[in-house]
Amino acid sequence: MTASPSTAPASKSGGAAALLDRAGMLLILGLLVVVCSLTVPNFASPNNAESVLLQVSTVGIVATTMLFCLASGNFDLSVGTLIPAGGVLCALVLRDTGNLVLALGAALGFGALVGLINGVVVAKGKINPLITTLSTMMMVKGVAFVFADGKSIGIANDAVLDLANAAFPVFHNERGGVLFQITAPVWICFALFFLFGFLLNRTLFGRNTLAIGGNEEAARLAGIPVDRVKITIFVLQGAIAALAGVLLASRMGIGDPKTAQGIELSIISACVLGGVSLTGGVGRMSYVIAGVFIMGIVENAMNLLSIDSFYQYIVRGAILLSAVLFDRFRTQR
Repeated sequence: MTASPSTAPASKSGGAAALLDRAGMLLILGLLVVVCSLTVPNFASPNNAESVLLQVSTVGIVATTMLFCLASGNFDLSVGTLIPAGGVLCALVLRDTGNLVLALGAALGFGALVGLINGVVVAKGKINPLITTLSTMMMVKGVAFVFADGKSIGIANDAVLDLANAAFPVFHNERGGVLFQITAPVWICFALFFLFGFLLNRTLFGRNTLAIGGNEEAARLAGIPVDRVKITIFVLQGAIAALAGVLLASRMGIGDPKTAQGIELSIISACVLGGVSLTGGVGRMSYVIAGVFIMGIVENAMNLLSIDSFYQYIVRGAILLSAVLFDRFRTQR
């Protein structure tokens, strides 16, 4: 008779903890939007909402595949230089050939090749992904500067410029004017959220990814082709990072090897902040979406408040450290 009262609070506590684990960051995201809307000037304006969506699109695109890297117990630092390298290579091929398909193929193929090297070294060579991707990050950075001869390369192709700057109206005002619109990179980001979320939750590839991150040896004994899955993840990561670079270059109108510096930390921070475990085996696309938008909204709010960039570095670092500590706490619990 005395057991039932004591078990009910425990069950409720466990349910609350599970809810916080699954939806805690989504709740924080909603609260952050409300607070910023009330306290930050112009934050809630349609123009700023468009700016936030476009601002997070680059991080969001690459985070869709970084989710798979982290969920499998790995990560990829080379995306930070693959993004500008993809844009530089696309701009270079366009300048010399004028062929958009060839330029896109060259950029994505280069990204996939770097991903293949990362995957083979990590999976077959059993080398730590930190050392592997740090090495390729430096090499890719050098390659990008060699491609561009240390300079930015202008993009004069209208099709490429339209690729990133094309806008699709979503809401109109009473006079028929455009009140809110979404640009092509944002739609591409949303499409990749859906695609890779489906792959993770509804396909054998996604289940294998989580199984490898949870216990690689057990996954191998269960017959999962561990090395092949890892290599595929890194190839996808490289190609998507290069795609993000192409879209960024088309937005800017130039391929510049100096762009997106440090973006790899923002991408990993967004994933971990959302709840993707650094130890592998845990990850959902909703976690990534929450983390991406939390990072983007915080940066946007700091810009609207005219906070000095030096202090913004401190805030970003604090967010990353907090996310890592929270991940550690959740794992130990």
